Amino acid sequence: MKKRTLGQSLEVSELGLGCMGLSQSFPPIPPREEAVALIRDAVQRGVTFFDTAQVYGPFDNEEVVGEALEPVRDQVVIATKFGFELSTGRSTGTDSRPATIRSSVEDSLRRLRTDRIDLLYQHRVDPNVPIEDVAGTVKELIDQGKVNHFGLSEAGVQTIRRAHAVQPLTALQSEYSLWWREPEEAILPTLEELGIGFVPFSPLGKGFLTGAIDESTEFESDDFRNTVPRFTDSDARKTNRAFVDLLEPIADRHDATPAQIALAWLLARKPWIVPIPGTTKLHRLEENLAAADVELTPDDLREIEDAQIEAQGARYSEANQRLIDR
Repeated sequence: MKKRTLGQSLEVSELGLGCMGLSQSFPPIPPREEAVALIRDAVQRGVTFFDTAQVYGPFDNEEVVGEALEPVRDQVVIATKFGFELSTGRSTGTDSRPATIRSSVEDSLRRLRTDRIDLLYQHRVDPNVPIEDVAGTVKELIDQGKVNHFGLSEAGVQTIRRAHAVQPLTALQSEYSLWWREPEEAILPTLEELGIGFVPFSPLGKGFLTGAIDESTEFESDDFRNTVPRFTDSDARKTNRAFVDLLEPIADRHDATPAQIALAWLLARKPWIVPIPGTTKLHRLEENLAAADVELTPDDLREIEDAQIEAQGARYSEANQRLIDR
């Protein structure tokens, strides 16, 4: 698989693997041994960039990733995140106090079975802690050799600039896909100006852009999508099928799938964008990675732009929306 560079120097495979779904949010959750095997299959297929977080589980996901990647640790890039209060074993809000960051990193290092975190993100901006204090703490951890690169997730432009002035950012991770294009307005120009890479999560619209979901699809009771208005509103689902209708003929021309076209579109946006689609299934992993071989033509890209489709329905519940920095 080809490589891309995030920030000034972090080289990763042009598609990474988002590991969250191996522990939560999108049931059925695979047994641990199957999750470990899937991550190792990804390594065999050229993936070098793996994304996890303390809050996934909580904690289970880091342990799975650590076990899976320990034999190939020097061949891969591991990204994890801090930023939630987890002393009770479940999230009760944001917490990016310097002492919490330091203890979180020690815990992550142990669970990941490593002596350094390649890319450490603040998972969500903490309104109670100045971002300069957060960036300064991560800078200390970088100086100590425990962290290699600093990132933010779902941060707004001013937060990005303030953090970057203290400790240069390597990457921003936020949602971005054909059905959530808000980052194009201000985030992408800022990242390009500052030389910061972009890591889109949910690049397939939480599965919707695969074409496998319609207004009649029912999710398991503990599926995260049951809290998302864009999925709970059947009219929104019906309207948003326009995205799949747009992707399907382009996919047919390339002997590809709608999911592959959606990922290829992201890869074509900027050379410093590295999507991290997640999956629990080997055949979906293979499908996603094959998107790197799809080269969209100028006509394909123009057809997508000319469609000017806007997604219907909010992308988060009100509670989750409050965690997004503006």
